Amino acid sequence: MSSGQGALTAELEKLLGPEAVLSGPAAERAYDCDAYTVDRSKPSAVVLPRSTDQVAAVVRWCNSRNVPYTARGAGTGLSGGALPALGGVVISTKRLNRILEIDVANQCLLAQSGAVNRKLSEVVRPYGLHFAPDPSSQTVSTLGGNIAENAGGPHTLKYGVTVQHILGVTMVEPSGEIIQLGGRVPGGPGYDFVGLVVGGEGTLGVVTEAWVKLVPIPSAVMTALVSFSTVRQATQSVADIIATGTIPAALELMDRGILNAVSQAFKINYAPGTEALLLIECDSDHSHEAMSRVEAEMAEVREVCERNGAIDIRIAADDAERAQLWTARKKGVGAMGRIAPSIVTHDGVIPRSKLPEMLDFVYQVAKEHQVGVANLFHAGDGNLHPCFYFDDRDPAQVHAVVEAGERIIRRCIELGGSVTGEHGIGVEKIDLMSLMFSIEDLRLQADAKRVFNDGDLCNPCKVLPNQKSCVEHKKRWRGTAW
Repeated sequence: MSSGQGALTAELEKLLGPEAVLSGPAAERAYDCDAYTVDRSKPSAVVLPRSTDQVAAVVRWCNSRNVPYTARGAGTGLSGGALPALGGVVISTKRLNRILEIDVANQCLLAQSGAVNRKLSEVVRPYGLHFAPDPSSQTVSTLGGNIAENAGGPHTLKYGVTVQHILGVTMVEPSGEIIQLGGRVPGGPGYDFVGLVVGGEGTLGVVTEAWVKLVPIPSAVMTALVSFSTVRQATQSVADIIATGTIPAALELMDRGILNAVSQAFKINYAPGTEALLLIECDSDHSHEAMSRVEAEMAEVREVCERNGAIDIRIAADDAERAQLWTARKKGVGAMGRIAPSIVTHDGVIPRSKLPEMLDFVYQVAKEHQVGVANLFHAGDGNLHPCFYFDDRDPAQVHAVVEAGERIIRRCIELGGSVTGEHGIGVEKIDLMSLMFSIEDLRLQADAKRVFNDGDLCNPCKVLPNQKSCVEHKKRWRGTAW
């Protein structure tokens, strides 16, 4: 540890107490990236505040010493959003994990930003309610991280992504001031600053608390696992299901690459000849006619899948079997660790009608760059997740993965899509923003950012390209194997 770093740590310990500050090689290694592991940058120190006031004190301290800072939840982000790009202080929300108030009558709750996503639903399950956004990392990902990236999940096809479920936030501005935006009542007058903060990737301030909307737990659910002999049959079924007007609660696709890993990890068997699976869930909370509605939707789904050549359609018989099917889907990326030590999960979006040709392109690009690829994604809303598996200790493999990913995102834009659906821009896609936005568009976004953050200390080098203080560091992040 350098003398300067030691002095920094000592001052932070005086501010928060020694038990709330981490530093040294182990902390640097643990916090130098999020789940996008090909870009790394070491922090000088990590702090673990327990309150909004302590977060504000750290931000003011950083401002007074011109030290960059980056908020971090569980580190499950997939675009480098929690990367301490210019070093400095990582503000971990690990200890900001309390549920502060549950308002059953108004179907909302107040939680600190470090509360785990799944915990929000667990605490209100006795009241017949849940928090709808359900990213695959929901057993560990935190509310603050979900807010920063506007996280989605399988069930957001029907229920909407995080921004539709956040009513208000408490946030420490980059100046160190504590502000309240929104509240427990939805649809307040004036400009929607909450909507700007959600998806702002932590560049507008550090969210410490949030009021979240709760929705009723469906009273009837049916889950189907549908096998196809080709990926194209599965993707065509997705487009055809949505074209009928039926919107399932979830419509997920997994290809052979994922199935190999999942079957090993969870001992799930699939019909012989299966090259792709659709996991389809229909639900309803209309208690007196819920099951009839769900059965009608599933009958529509079945008809479409059979017309497109499905070789097997399995309906979960009970809650235990449904949970097993969802465990396989939610843990699919983790199961890929059996195949390779490193995974980069991309996040482009395309119109659903373009899914068949886009998947063909993904496989072609992987072959040309000689990298492994598997696909599991939110097919219902066209949100692709090609998972490249490789060894990030090999610079050549890292370079191939980065190049292949950028080709895929470029193709998404060409097909009328987006550079991201739920993983955010972070540092991974920052140089691709100009493919989707004009110079004037980016300037307008920069103006909006300056309303909250007119400096370069709060989560620097994220989202917007050409930030002056960040250009010289890009080579240090990009493609750095260790």
